[in-house]
Amino acid sequence: MIKKYFTAFLMLVAFLAAFLPFASNSPDGLETAVSSLGIQPQSVWQGLMNDYSVNAIGNAYASTLLAGTFGIIFVLATTVVLGTAITKRSQTGTGKS
Repeated sequence: MIKKYFTAFLMLVAFLAAFLPFASNSPDGLETAVSSLGIQPQSVWQGLMNDYSVNAIGNAYASTLLAGTFGIIFVLATTVVLGTAITKRSQTGTGKS
């Protein structure tokens, strides 16, 4: 079972590494909205991985690759946890055991 997760992780990293050069350099919607409202970037929370990078890593490509990997794993883990909680809750609510 661990071998399947490790294989999936390696496939994820390979996918990100292959398609990372095609990522847009344009600002996303939130950055555009903030700048159109005239809010200074320093007054907005910078987030955990500012500009889709890990600041501890000096290489921009590796930093973005690691940030993408962490982001996908975080979203996947959150989805699994919430899905499990909702499924258990709906099963207990309908009288099934």
